[in-house]
Formats: sequence, structure tokens, C-alpha cells
Amino acid sequence: MIELVLFDVDGVLTDGTIWMDGSGREAIKGFNVQDGLAVGLLHAHGIRCGVLSGKASAPLDARVKQLGFDVAVTGTLGKSEALMAITAEQGISSEEVAYVGDDVVDLPLAGIVGRFYAPSDAHPVVLAVADVVLNRPGGHGVAREAAEHVLAARGLSLEDMYRPLVETMTSSHVVQ
Repeated sequence: MIELVLFDVDGVLTDGTIWMDGSGREAIKGFNVQDGLAVGLLHAHGIRCGVLSGKASAPLDARVKQLGFDVAVTGTLGKSEALMAITAEQGISSEEVAYVGDDVVDLPLAGIVGRFYAPSDAHPVVLAVADVVLNRPGGHGVAREAAEHVLAARGLSLEDMYRPLVETMTSSHVVQ
């Protein structure tokens, strides 16, 4: 059973666009509110979630804090090593992890995690190895679709998935 869902960022939680200022720093990153709600949805069912990204940025750090991700490993391309550290820290096996990735840097996690998801616009090599190819492209609700898929695999209907969120929905419990 999946206990932790990890998301790549650029191309998954964003559409992959990087907005830079005049000094070359990443100044702005656009996130989809549907994906923000996915974090609350997973948490409502006791599933941890986080990011495992090759890039680090101030906008990403702010979003991680805002949404209350359980795990955040950024700025590393050694994703399989990072996954092993995360699973040890979280006290779970790699088979209890779902990962959502879109590009070749994510390929080492295919076959290691319990379920590997890819957005519809992922690199063709990633699409070929993904356990599940999602209907949405990166930055357009991919996390939400993956969260619903994880919960459906637990036998929950859409109504059952969202019931705990709707019943407790306040600004302090759910961030989009």
C-alpha cells in the first residue's frame, strides 16, 4: 500500500517554465491550485507527501512550506540515493512510495518505487516505463490526478476521497 507520494517539481507540479530575473535567479514559479489541494487530500487519508526535485529555488521552498509537505529534498539529481534516505527516515520501504516524474532524471526511480506515474507530456522514454500515464500534462493538476489514483487503488470512490476534506475545510486545514 502506498504510504508516501513524492512529486518531481518542474514538469510535474509546474509546466516546466522557469522565470528568471536579470541576475539569472529563478524569480517566479507557477503552481496549480488543484495540486495544492492534492496535498490536503492525501493528508486527509493519512498518506504523506513530498517533493524530490533536481532543482532548488526560493519559490519552491515557499510552496513546500505553504502546503505542509512532509518531505522536501531539492537540488539533487541523485534521486535513487535520495529515495533510499527518505524511505529510511520515514520508516517505509520503497515499494510503499509512489513517485510522479516527467523526465529522464526521474528514470532511476522506475522499478524501485511501488508505483511510478508520469504526466501525459512526459518524455517518451519516461512514458514507456511509467506504471501509470496520467491524463493531465505537467503543471495542470497532475498531483491531484495522481492523488485520486492512489486513493482509488485503496478502494475509495471520489465521494469517499473528498468527504474528510469537505467536512473539515477551513483556511487553516486546506491550502490550495
